[in-house]
Amino acid sequence: MAGNSKIRSYLLLIFLIIIGVGGYWVYVNFFKTSVKLNKDYEFIYIRSAFDMNDVIYELKDKNILKETDKFEWIAKKMELDQNIHPGKYRILNGMTHRQIINLIKYNKQEKIKLTLNSQIHNMEEFILYLDDKLELDEEQLEGYFEDPNMLERDFNLAPNYAFATIIPQIYELSWATSLPDLINELRKTYNAFWTKERLAKAKKNTKLTIGEVITLASIVQNESYIPEEQQKIAGVYLNRINKGMLLQADPTLVFANKLWGVQRIYDKDKGIDSPYNTYKYKGLPPGPICLVKTQVLLQVVDLTKHKYLFFCAKPELNGYSDFSETYEQHQRYATAYQRTMNKKGIK
Repeated sequence: MAGNSKIRSYLLLIFLIIIGVGGYWVYVNFFKTSVKLNKDYEFIYIRSAFDMNDVIYELKDKNILKETDKFEWIAKKMELDQNIHPGKYRILNGMTHRQIINLIKYNKQEKIKLTLNSQIHNMEEFILYLDDKLELDEEQLEGYFEDPNMLERDFNLAPNYAFATIIPQIYELSWATSLPDLINELRKTYNAFWTKERLAKAKKNTKLTIGEVITLASIVQNESYIPEEQQKIAGVYLNRINKGMLLQADPTLVFANKLWGVQRIYDKDKGIDSPYNTYKYKGLPPGPICLVKTQVLLQVVDLTKHKYLFFCAKPELNGYSDFSETYEQHQRYATAYQRTMNKKGIK
């Protein structure tokens, strides 16, 4: 009896050793296997339609996985195939397979920061910027912003005012953001600014549509950075619109000719045949010429009512302007300004 008991104890001990060694081998080879990169981290991009094979291919393509069988085994055990979240993920050097799987399984992705500001000059550049930053492609984006029904439904704007839908700021989104989710983010920010009260005030003060108000503000933004000046300049342009005068706004020539960053406009620039050439065509251009800051929109909504029809930058070049009711008075101011620009060699 005692001998049998001793044998059973030995067999149990051997069994436990085998289990322990086997468990340790599995732990080391499957759970503890770590990534060895030549840098601190690597990004992977999990697309919306990816399955397990696609995820493994992406990891192999970035030289993150060396032995896929180990990763695949643990991924199945952790049910990754049922929890693949698309997005951009940062894989750190030394991560275990388990940690990589948890990143994707629990959606611990990196957010993409979309910096929408005056560095984006037109709708074409906006679409190319998004195409570069997100999973969305150029064709999807163009299809939406060129569809009059979509813009009417979501923003109550015509297609030519597509650029007006964008309130400049930093947007944090998933790399795999869908088109409806992107539009929802833009619409949420747009509606947060354009409240019913502000829409009513803009219409009352300007008698313009919201698309036209944003277009006017885009010109004003390029004329001055000083709030009180922006209010007065908006008043000048509104007076010219009401009198059926050409706006003759230099910023629209910069836009039409794509002369980004220039400090002066010349007569040769006024010849371009573009609906944005306000030296040729009356009224506002068919859409905004830049992304407009909310601060500028506020100044235009609260524009100053006066009788001025002209303005010109002061020769001191301090950001302020001289305003005139007559062309003769304006010419005197313009001559003084041009003289200073020539003297300083500003071209």
